Amino acid sequence: MGSWAPKIPLFAGTLGLSESGLGIMLFVFGAGSLLLMPIAGFQIARFGSRQVVQVTTILFIPTLLGISLVDSVWSGAIAVFLFGGLTGAMDVAMNANAVEVERAMRRSIMSSCHAFWSLGGLVGSALGGYLIAVTGDLGHSVLMVATALILFLIARPSILADRPHVSEQRTKARLPLTPLPWLVGLVALFSMIPEGATLDWGALYLRTELGASVSFSGFAFAAFSLAMAGMRFAGDLVRDRLGAVRTLRLCTAASFIGLVTAGLAPNLTVALLGFAVAGVGISNMVPIAFSAGGNIPGLAPGIGLSVVTTLGYSGILFAPSVIGFVAEHTSLSAVFTAVSFLNVVVFALSGLARHADRTSG
Repeated sequence: MGSWAPKIPLFAGTLGLSESGLGIMLFVFGAGSLLLMPIAGFQIARFGSRQVVQVTTILFIPTLLGISLVDSVWSGAIAVFLFGGLTGAMDVAMNANAVEVERAMRRSIMSSCHAFWSLGGLVGSALGGYLIAVTGDLGHSVLMVATALILFLIARPSILADRPHVSEQRTKARLPLTPLPWLVGLVALFSMIPEGATLDWGALYLRTELGASVSFSGFAFAAFSLAMAGMRFAGDLVRDRLGAVRTLRLCTAASFIGLVTAGLAPNLTVALLGFAVAGVGISNMVPIAFSAGGNIPGLAPGIGLSVVTTLGYSGILFAPSVIGFVAEHTSLSAVFTAVSFLNVVVFALSGLARHADRTSG
């Protein structure tokens, strides 16, 4: 996903997309994810998360190559749909497996798992611009696909083998009617909208409104990911010490301050500082929401997580497409400032994070 960030301006340029046109493409990206995420959740209840992780990862890895091979709007839409759909399905499966690992170890590990996602975002976005300049768009994709495949083959033997939730399949393998998982999903949604905004529009914001070069523009998401990765590696310890509710409230405050700073920044330095502070805040908001979603009483982990991740990832997927339309009539500076106020809702619902503490008893 970090490698996707510096490709976005090239993807838009190749297809001749305006900001609103790019917004529509990002909407297609989100539609793919929201279609396949619930399906992945039901398959996890049937086959176990290990099986679904392996299948979705093998299918997902080549999709980045498709992004670089498009030559028309329609082929671009198909490539983006598959890229978004399979990354969404893989994410549900990986988070479900992480919940099973937390239960087996009886301590928090979700933040550390998400830290490696942030580390990938950092490496991919920081090196992406340079590698594209050296190897070209297609060469960059080939290199990233090969790297991802090698890393998957190394990790594959260590994926936790969990049992399918056979007893829960018939009674729980449906979308829940109780409000609790949907409210936890709302926490994930408003935590991930800023992450999606930074991923898809941070580079363009630095280039068009703050005068950054092409190679430097990727550092918006890089600064964000660096801060997230650092805090996520420490997040499990903090959460076990302070509890999920208090940790979520502290993170929400930091996210608010960082996004306001980035949105009102007078120069590149202040903007990067703001994105870094926002990364510190958002770092543990999403892992806490996912742990809570996988530990909702009376609900199969795969089903609870499919609800929370579907709502959550709709923030990282659909919100950027809406931002494209809004930015065309206002500015990306105003967008990042306005997005900061979503943290107020997360703070109000922070009491729901107590379900994440069921992991360690």
